[in-house]
Amino acid sequence: MLPLRIFSSLLALLFFSVAALAAEPPRAQHVFIISLDQGAPAGIAKADMPFLKKHASEGAHTWEAFTIVPSVTLPSHTSMLTGVGIQKHQVDWNDLQPEKGLVKVPTIFSIAKKRGLVTAMFVAKIKFKTLELPGSLDAFVVPPGENPEAGKVAAAFAKMVGELKPNLCFIHFGDPDVAGHAHGMFSPEKMKALANCDAALAVIVKAIKDAGLLDTSVIIVTADHGGHDRTPAEISEIAAKTGLKPQPGTHGSSSPEDVTIPWIAWGASVRPHFTITAPVVQYDTAATALWLLGIPIPESFWGRPVTSAFE
Repeated sequence: MLPLRIFSSLLALLFFSVAALAAEPPRAQHVFIISLDQGAPAGIAKADMPFLKKHASEGAHTWEAFTIVPSVTLPSHTSMLTGVGIQKHQVDWNDLQPEKGLVKVPTIFSIAKKRGLVTAMFVAKIKFKTLELPGSLDAFVVPPGENPEAGKVAAAFAKMVGELKPNLCFIHFGDPDVAGHAHGMFSPEKMKALANCDAALAVIVKAIKDAGLLDTSVIIVTADHGGHDRTPAEISEIAAKTGLKPQPGTHGSSSPEDVTIPWIAWGASVRPHFTITAPVVQYDTAATALWLLGIPIPESFWGRPVTSAFE
């Protein structure tokens, strides 16, 4: 056995090493996570999105990140913002169901609030209230109207960011999902929805700049899932069983079309013109956000920070 004096010294060294790691300075003062609902890389490639594509090229990016299965909105975003898979967070529903309560694991917002940081969510779907743990958010904003467009979400953000100055902020654009379901994955309507998101993204970045936050911020753009078109045979089969004509676009499977998502970062400490080759999965976004803010990543997290994207 080690002498007590040596054991005590080793224990103290371990304590101070852990303390030093926990006190590691942040790499960014502000992290903005922007999600393009149903923002498949294949659709982005076809869409008129010059702002996003320019910043993807100038920052760090991969067009081959992956979401969870089932690849649907609320479970996927829950993994994005809690750092764990559906087996752990147990949010397996996809609409607002108050009777099921709130997510049962900490979110990155509840973790950040314990550090005294300012947090916010600006979203296009009310179902995100499932993630609004008590005391975890300084602002939770859903613009009025059914399926508010990206421009309205961006305008709400731009109105508040200068005063709020959030350290951690999530912004959700729902337009591509609405158009993709109703008209198909590569329909003109879906392409217009993605283009509208690009314009809204430019508004978001300008607002961050006007608030004096851009130089100390990291902006992450990703998606909850992709999607695919139903075949005519599938549409006929569903119609025969239900008596209803199904929407042409869908998602939720483990197919590459459904689970492949983009992961793009630019801003403070991001490697310029860098292609990420390390695997990136949905819950890595949560870990990356905490890591950038200098917050120790909980041992319970499945996600790991995408460190290769940063200098």
